[in-house]
Amino acid sequence: MALSEANFERSMQEIPPYLDKLNEPQRAAVMQTEGPVMIVAGAGSGKTRVLTFRIAHLLKQGVDPFSILALTFTNKAAREMRERIEKLVGGEARNLWMGTFHSVFARILRMEAEKIAYPRDFTIYDSDDSKSLIKTILKEWNLDDKTYKPGHVLSRISMAKNNLISSAEYISADELTGEDRKSGRARFGELFAEYEARCKRAGAMDFDDILLNTEKLLRLHPDVCHKWQHKFKFVMLDEYQDTNRVQYMITKRLAAVHQNICVVGDDAQSIYSFRGANIQNILSFERDYPDARVFKLEQNYRSTGTIVQAAGSIIKNNKNQLKKNVWTSNEQGEKIRVVRNISDNEEGRWVAQSIFEEKMRHRLPNKAFAILYRTNAQSRSFEEGLRKLNLDYKVYGGLSFYQRKEIKDVLSYLRLVVNPTDEEALKRIINYPARKIGSTTIDRIILLASEHACSLWDIVNSARKHPLLGSSTLALENFAIMMRSFQAMLTTHNAYNLALHLAKQTGLLKTLAEDKTVEGISRYENVVELLSGIQEFVEDDTSESEKGLAEFLQEVALFTDERKDDDPNRDTVTLMTIHASKGLEFPHVYVVGMEENLFPSQMALNDRQDLEEERRLFYVAVTRAEQKLTLSFATTRLRFGQILPCEPSRFIDEIDASFLDMDKSGFKKPSPAPRAETAYSPFQIKRNTGAGPQGNTPPPPDPDFKEGDISGLAEGMRVQHQRFGYGEVQRVEGDEDQRKATILFDQFGEKTLMMKFAKMRIVES
Repeated sequence: MALSEANFERSMQEIPPYLDKLNEPQRAAVMQTEGPVMIVAGAGSGKTRVLTFRIAHLLKQGVDPFSILALTFTNKAAREMRERIEKLVGGEARNLWMGTFHSVFARILRMEAEKIAYPRDFTIYDSDDSKSLIKTILKEWNLDDKTYKPGHVLSRISMAKNNLISSAEYISADELTGEDRKSGRARFGELFAEYEARCKRAGAMDFDDILLNTEKLLRLHPDVCHKWQHKFKFVMLDEYQDTNRVQYMITKRLAAVHQNICVVGDDAQSIYSFRGANIQNILSFERDYPDARVFKLEQNYRSTGTIVQAAGSIIKNNKNQLKKNVWTSNEQGEKIRVVRNISDNEEGRWVAQSIFEEKMRHRLPNKAFAILYRTNAQSRSFEEGLRKLNLDYKVYGGLSFYQRKEIKDVLSYLRLVVNPTDEEALKRIINYPARKIGSTTIDRIILLASEHACSLWDIVNSARKHPLLGSSTLALENFAIMMRSFQAMLTTHNAYNLALHLAKQTGLLKTLAEDKTVEGISRYENVVELLSGIQEFVEDDTSESEKGLAEFLQEVALFTDERKDDDPNRDTVTLMTIHASKGLEFPHVYVVGMEENLFPSQMALNDRQDLEEERRLFYVAVTRAEQKLTLSFATTRLRFGQILPCEPSRFIDEIDASFLDMDKSGFKKPSPAPRAETAYSPFQIKRNTGAGPQGNTPPPPDPDFKEGDISGLAEGMRVQHQRFGYGEVQRVEGDEDQRKATILFDQFGEKTLMMKFAKMRIVES
């Protein structure tokens, strides 16, 4: 039963001294201990502090810690919260039922598993175990694992479970089975059912089963439900906007008796729908609990006034939201800088240079800076830019670009082209993509190489001479022929053309493109980015190194070797996706790749809900910044050898222009006119003309550009460069192959180019 208004007002006047450090809305939320409560916590408003003090306040009031259930999304959050509570109230905090959804509900299931025909010591399958089981079923059923990719199968099963859909319900749903038939996976429902049955037979649950079986337990066994409903007199949930349907159903049922449910969250930071999160859970809380008290934490303690107000001007464009007015008493701070770069590679260099200058000017540590991007594939250009300036960094929430599996696969192929005796490279890719060269065959190749004192490649290249290889001989011969064709291209094709041909001919690109899961799309994008990086290496006429494949592989090897030190105390610039940055904060933040079809993602442009989630993702990115925020974009991106024009993200337009600093970047102030379907953004590239975007941005490089003879280049001459446009030669120095030209370009300032690599022509003497 909720407190009456009179009792609530009286309780507010009796403020315990340990709550003195909280502001008024925070105190009110902490002291409203009874009845349904929703705490809408804006970015940087101290929500963890409020949840911590609320639990501590309950314990101070004599509530039994065993009757408090507090659910979080990460073990780290639960651990830190428990430690804070323990400092406030002592050892009783150890008796709280606090942890992640999975850890708490697994604990309940251990006690009640027999009710749903599981052993108490059931096994919990991780994703590798689940994939292994799927692979086993596919093999037994003779199903093509290219059509039924184990990762995709598991992802679809997970999404079904998170929406409380069993395999039987899935099979009877015409809409779902119809989608499967259209995609060529007509037996998916049967696979789901078999996977479910095998897990049950093995006494095992995967992570989704922990939630699904808890919901099933409470729904089908009223006595068990009654027991846990009366045990947990207070139920609290952190990050409520990230809950899915099954989490919602469990917590609603557990809180049904006492109605003392408190949810904390921010609808403006709901960014995980691809994992099954349902923003309607928080938007509909007041409908579920008509007597709920709602507290809004609107004071931001993290960011400057400019950043807070700019974030507000962004999120107000979403229709589906809980209205709030986030504000701060912090200083107004600097305007948000918006920076345009000619290409994605230039963007990487510019951001690295900007960090270097800020670091030197203000004597800041590396850890004061974060680079946030929409997709993992974007990290490459920033990693390379930072490395060249000797700025230490770490890629969080994922591997460094060159350590990712799909990148190592492509690089292993390239290594084998350059050096056929590279045994580690050969073992890695000889059967990827699958070409019926199994582990038994590889073991025989290793044995034969040892007996003949030769390399593995020698055996593969002469497979017909070795009867021990049996039925794998033809597959090995085909592999050897393919690799020899690549090796023959070393002298006739540049590194990019060879790598692109290899990626297509081996089937690598096709295999990755067929995987439409979030992870599969990311892997495909990473390989495309690697190919773009190789092309940029080939075309970089500011470098004095040779441009062959061997030189590229050497540069990458040295680069990745530098990253082996993984000391957690290292002072590093942070690189991460925006999704991974949620809950973190940094003094200086660079949000990069602010372009249409990249951010917002092209996949989000056909549906309002998806677009609004992309906008919430941008809101999260902006609110990670404490003192200074920079937004950057490129006017061109390189993909598959084509320089594609890009237009700046619509999200830049949505920020109130008074908070933006674009003068330093050569921008005109944006027009106040709203975006229309057929109108161009103030930053947008004019397509199908030779003109650049409004302002003074040069157009993308002309694909019909023809190089000229620059052997007679001299000071004072006007030249045109394929990428940098027109400029005037300042000086020419060096002899023969080492000749350099320093040129002052009209749009990009002074650059020194190696003449033997420079793509230029003389336009006047």
